[in-house]
Amino acid sequence: MNAPRPNREFGWILAAVLVMAGLVYLLSPILTPFLLAGILAYICDPLADRLERLKFSRTLATLVVMAVLALAFVLLALILLPMVQTESSHLIASLPGYVDWLQTQLAPWLQTQFGINLPDAAGFKKLLTDHLQGAGSAAGSAAGFLKTGTLSLVSFATNLVLVPVVFFYFLRDWDVMMARLDELIPRRWHAQVSGMAQEIDTVLSEFLRGQLSVMLIMALFYSIGLWLVGLDYALPIGILSGLLVFVPYLGAISGMLLATLAGLVQYGSVSGLLPIWGVFALGQITEGYIVVPRLVGERIGLHPVVVIFVLLAFGEVFGFFGVLLALPLSAIILVGLRHIQAAYQLSNLYRG
Repeated sequence: MNAPRPNREFGWILAAVLVMAGLVYLLSPILTPFLLAGILAYICDPLADRLERLKFSRTLATLVVMAVLALAFVLLALILLPMVQTESSHLIASLPGYVDWLQTQLAPWLQTQFGINLPDAAGFKKLLTDHLQGAGSAAGSAAGFLKTGTLSLVSFATNLVLVPVVFFYFLRDWDVMMARLDELIPRRWHAQVSGMAQEIDTVLSEFLRGQLSVMLIMALFYSIGLWLVGLDYALPIGILSGLLVFVPYLGAISGMLLATLAGLVQYGSVSGLLPIWGVFALGQITEGYIVVPRLVGERIGLHPVVVIFVLLAFGEVFGFFGVLLALPLSAIILVGLRHIQAAYQLSNLYRG
């Protein structure tokens, strides 16, 4: 006797989901540029649509959007690179002094308080100074690195070229691809699937576009706050702390660690760190209770333990960009689970 039709349909759907999951897992090493290009296309599609309404062709609108993005990246590089170069030179020049501070102040304190003996720093300081003075010979070391790391460099260069190419085609054909996907949906499921897609689009729009605003605001907040308390490396640490807030807890933790290290070297006492810690404490309050609720909202609604799990899981499968994708994709999955829960609560199994 043949199985009931709903069971056959469920079997086909489950098989399709398993096949897609298997393909994603097997192809994960090469999916990163396509996923990144897809995210950029999704974010930039509304801008391209607006340009189309202004009588731009879709191709021209796509080129204009790509030109704006490229200009933004160039301006950011022009702002950050001189700063990074200056701060790096300052840091390198100060390293021998930092080693002296470790030996004369930190080491005695650790010995007195905890009985910890640091190794003699004199040899390390001499080695460090010799290498810094001979920095002009770095090209030889770089050549060895290039020889051993050729595969990684080729992979990086390939992704660097591939992302804008894939992004162009994704953005140019975005509406066409969405229309073709819409045609593939069985008509009797079309209303429900379209409703889910609309809900997912709302969640992702609030998250992705809102998160960009949060990153910029928090980068500005930390940079100004650390500058006001007199930290030498306020600008790079502030920008890094703000840009990393897209990963929960990472921006604040990494920024506070870097600021603490810089503050210890600069002030030489724990009391000098209190204003720095105050900036990050105020930043967490501002981000958690003002900026994120207003700009992103709580539409995702993931438990902190789930957040940590999905970050580790997606990072393991897709690497760095898996961390970027973790929360948006989790939001999509959460929308699907909500609909599954609603269907389950309407079923005879639940109602008895």
